[in-house]
Amino acid sequence: MDILATALPALGDAFGMILQPHVLGFLVLGVVMGLCVGVFPGLGGIAGLSLLLPFMFGMDPLPGLALMVGMVAVVPTSDTFASVLMGIPGSSASQATVLDGFPMAKRGEASRALSAAFASSLFGGLVGAAFLTLFILAARPIVLLFQTPELLMITIFGLSMVGILAGRVAIKGIVAACLGLLVGTIGEGGSSGALRMSTFDTPYLMDGLKLVIVGLGIFAVPEIVALLRQDRAISDRAALGGGWMRGVRDWWESRWLSVRCSLIGVTVGVIPGLGGSVVDWIAYGHTVQTAKDKGGFGSGDVRGVIGPESSNNAKEGGGLVPTLLFGIPGSGSMAIFISAIALLGTGQIEVGPSMLKNNLDVTYAIVWLLALANVVGTLICIAASGGIARLTEIRFALLAPFLFMIIAFAAFQSRQEIWDLVALFGIGLLGILMRRFDWSRPAFLIGFVLAGPAERYTNQAYQIAASRFRRGFEEGLEYVFSPIVIVLIVITLVSVVVGLRQSKLIRAEGEVAAGSKRAPLVFLLAVTAYVALAYWNAALIPDYARMDRVFPVFVATVALVGCAVLLVQMMRAPETHDLFADRERQDAAVKIEMNSRGEPLNLS
Repeated sequence: MDILATALPALGDAFGMILQPHVLGFLVLGVVMGLCVGVFPGLGGIAGLSLLLPFMFGMDPLPGLALMVGMVAVVPTSDTFASVLMGIPGSSASQATVLDGFPMAKRGEASRALSAAFASSLFGGLVGAAFLTLFILAARPIVLLFQTPELLMITIFGLSMVGILAGRVAIKGIVAACLGLLVGTIGEGGSSGALRMSTFDTPYLMDGLKLVIVGLGIFAVPEIVALLRQDRAISDRAALGGGWMRGVRDWWESRWLSVRCSLIGVTVGVIPGLGGSVVDWIAYGHTVQTAKDKGGFGSGDVRGVIGPESSNNAKEGGGLVPTLLFGIPGSGSMAIFISAIALLGTGQIEVGPSMLKNNLDVTYAIVWLLALANVVGTLICIAASGGIARLTEIRFALLAPFLFMIIAFAAFQSRQEIWDLVALFGIGLLGILMRRFDWSRPAFLIGFVLAGPAERYTNQAYQIAASRFRRGFEEGLEYVFSPIVIVLIVITLVSVVVGLRQSKLIRAEGEVAAGSKRAPLVFLLAVTAYVALAYWNAALIPDYARMDRVFPVFVATVALVGCAVLLVQMMRAPETHDLFADRERQDAAVKIEMNSRGEPLNLS
């Protein structure tokens, strides 16, 4: 009751604070800016908030917070445009939306996909704001229960989503995830600073590859090249079809899925460091696992849009819990958010426990602003969708140069070096080949995103557990196998078993016909050569830095075993087997069919 006696007056005061006209004006301005940032692929909330930082110096706290919250809230909604209409992840939090949203746009159902996404985003955002309201005083003991073993198990649970996205040949998905993990370990090791797959002669690689470059290269470049080769509009039909109300009805029919994925979003958002790069894949995996009919996923099932979009908006509310309670950023955008708050006014607002003690009304003002920004952002997105959705009717050859310029600009912003563009098109070539030979690109990206957390938490858990075991065996076991860890282990095992059993029904890369043996075999040999090189490079790390050696050696060993299994299977299997999936054979068949109907289609 004491908590309610403190919180309710603060909630009322906060609501009165945000109803001031100039505060609402800054909120709408932030929403519009967030819409502009979110529409451009690859920019996302981090880039948007970074653009606002120079204007935060000395700004009044409430208008400044309204401007930032407006942008943070609407970016996960507006980045859906690029994911659905162009097949390019608008940000790291909208990668899973591409799998089903883009096929719907190509079928002429862009409006249906967008309205379902916006309804889900609005609901998820409101759930996130409600969660932040209820737990802003009670969440501290819950968050503090998560130690290193719990964080490691959350990361492993994220990796278990690879099982559901592995495709028709599960071992290919596992090798793809291992390849992503190895690419994620490029650069300095987190423990001793040993260099992996880089030298002092290649300073660019010493800092590793950035997520924006890998995400755009692995998804955006292949899709743009594929559509360019087809030389037609994104949508197969002139009419957008579907209609707005149909998408809203789809969301209502899947409302319980939206509730579950929103809860997943706020839960993952609360855990510092995971953020939006993981939550959409976890939500997508849950969506597929709980669906009765799974055959449509990956080729345009609206539930594949509703689940991830509900979670990636809800995670913003969850991410504000560790940010406001402890000053620990829940994601990259929250890190910028903390920096910007320190610049407001005279610097009297400080995130952390002192904010709840001294500025509880400001804390709840952020909650109200988050809820209101989601409503305003959704309405503006719906109002702007009519014109933006018609981009799918424009011949893609006219859009491609502009899109290449945008993604090159987004990639260049990561370090502002020419090597950013070299890395973008190098990863883009890998993405083109993975798309051609039906290797799971989502599995690769999950591996890349979780490489850093997986290695960091593994090293930390090993060192702390070793210390505890030296004190006593029971103390070590109690640390490693806490109740939360045991629950997460059970959930992860169930996810792996169910995912591998259902993976053959999921077409993460769509339907791909089998081709000849030669090209897929050459690609597998190239992957094996890189994995072997990464193993050899990691094995050379000296003993004083052995903690930087263990993780890449283990991952490379698993990948080499998987490659060996694939090689044996390829030697024995006929050319019609799914192992030899080759999109070139399928594209050739489409070209013949289109030419027979007298329709121009350039696939050269």
